[in-house]
Amino acid sequence: MAIERPKKPAGKRIDEPTGTETVGHEWDGIEELDTPMPRWWLWTFYATIVFSIGYVIAYPAWPMIREGTHGVLGWTSRGELAREVARAEEEKGPLRDAISPLPIETLPSRPELMRAAVAGGRAAFKVNCVQCHGAGAAGSSGYPNLNDDEWLWGGDLRAIEVTLLNGIRQPADDATRTSLMPAFGRDGILTPARIDQVADHVLSLSGKAQGDVAGAQLFLDNCAVCHGMNGAGNREFGAPNLADAIWLFGGTKEEVVQQISTPRHGVMPAWSHRLDPVTIKMLAAYVHSLGGGEDFVEVAADPAVQVDERP
Repeated sequence: MAIERPKKPAGKRIDEPTGTETVGHEWDGIEELDTPMPRWWLWTFYATIVFSIGYVIAYPAWPMIREGTHGVLGWTSRGELAREVARAEEEKGPLRDAISPLPIETLPSRPELMRAAVAGGRAAFKVNCVQCHGAGAAGSSGYPNLNDDEWLWGGDLRAIEVTLLNGIRQPADDATRTSLMPAFGRDGILTPARIDQVADHVLSLSGKAQGDVAGAQLFLDNCAVCHGMNGAGNREFGAPNLADAIWLFGGTKEEVVQQISTPRHGVMPAWSHRLDPVTIKMLAAYVHSLGGGEDFVEVAADPAVQVDERP
């Protein structure tokens, strides 16, 4: 007795030229063949399934409520990062240990350590400082340019380190750098007309406007105590030099008037609460190396005598 084969689904047939069964789809006389997958493709597909099962078992794969599965190997990307950081810290250990006890102003006399400090400071700057000062440390409105040679509080290595340690206007740090400019307009110290005259005189110090005698006298009476008679500034008070045409909050007439009327005061973190002393020392070395750093000069017991400790 002949065995009757099961009937194929309606629409399917054997393509005579190729001997391959069709899938039953037809469009405008064109049919699709149900061609079997190549063997190599099928084995590759099966291998990927086996690999994925092994991966799920060996490595973290499934997210759970509080954490993901750990996998039988116990490997995690966070653990790998921690190991890499530990290795890097171990490699840097000897250099950091050598830099740690040295007064920062002596670093230039140790070129190898100075180069290491600058390299470490560059990395720390990218993590902690670029948000305000920019990737190239050129600053922006309200954030100083660290490439030039104008400094509110001093630009030698020790002065920069002190600024980093204690910050600017940080209430939680008793040694923070602090200076406050009176609000001559908001507090009614000067009338708008007189503020306008002072602004003209301030701009005339850098050749950007024509001042007059009245504006000069108002400047002497109200501003010279901090900025100096010639507007050259005073680092003891953090008072900027007004004669160099470098402006922290803008140098147009409107911006100068605004700063005299309602001054803006920048704030910088006290990094001693966030970074270790060696990293701060490295940051100071990097900032000093940007091009505007000054030589360290120590004032001797007699204020009239200065000792230059440059290497």
